[in-house]
Amino acid sequence: MQLNLTRPICFFDLETTGVNISKDRIVEISILKVFPDGKEVNKTWLVNPEMDIPKEVTEIHGITNEKVANEPTFKELAKEIHNMVKDSDLGGFNSNRFDIPLLAEEMLRADMDFDMKNRLAVDVQTIFHKMEQRTLSAAYKFYCDKNLDGAHSAEADTNATYEVLKAQIAKYEEIENNTKFLAEFSSRKKFADFAGFIAYNKDGVECFSFGKHKGKLVTEVLEKEPGYFGWLLNADFPLYTKKVLTSIKLRSFNNKLE
Repeated sequence: MQLNLTRPICFFDLETTGVNISKDRIVEISILKVFPDGKEVNKTWLVNPEMDIPKEVTEIHGITNEKVANEPTFKELAKEIHNMVKDSDLGGFNSNRFDIPLLAEEMLRADMDFDMKNRLAVDVQTIFHKMEQRTLSAAYKFYCDKNLDGAHSAEADTNATYEVLKAQIAKYEEIENNTKFLAEFSSRKKFADFAGFIAYNKDGVECFSFGKHKGKLVTEVLEKEPGYFGWLLNADFPLYTKKVLTSIKLRSFNNKLE
């Protein structure tokens, strides 16, 4: 089974210091880049997170502080990683809710521009949950009839994710073999940002999905309560959410000038 691609897709997996998208850091990243002609390129990096890896997290992925102490920081790797993924759609297992948002945070902290406006995201976990409701190890066994040796290592999980997706396409007639369908099928509620603070309403317009302004249009809130924008930028929100808010504010300002 070969994926029907019109552009490359990068399957990737992160091992991190924790699960807080705003505060935690990457300690390992593995990327499997698949090209429309079937060519595959795989690259894995260990990363110095510049913070302590909690013992309970090390017990999950096996990466210790000592193991990454002399590895490059993400900022040192950012350009190389960006060059690998910049022309590609993205794929992963639970990637829409975790891996892509955290990668975006790391990129922005490293002063590398990153957004999803012109790329698609295929979340193999969402397809799996819609069809079977199980974990990656079970998915690998169910679809590929293989045991996932080395689970919770970025490379093993990345390669398993790619194999599971191909098996899903082969198994289910209703799943089309093209990235646009896979991205739409594996998406959840539409959000303008990764973290889910800014959602699209039924008319496709950005609105807040939290707090006192939940359900209200972002443009209307920022116009009527300009201090709220400053508070959001200074509060503990993900960098990508702040980037989206700034973009909406600038768009609104430019529309008034026209």
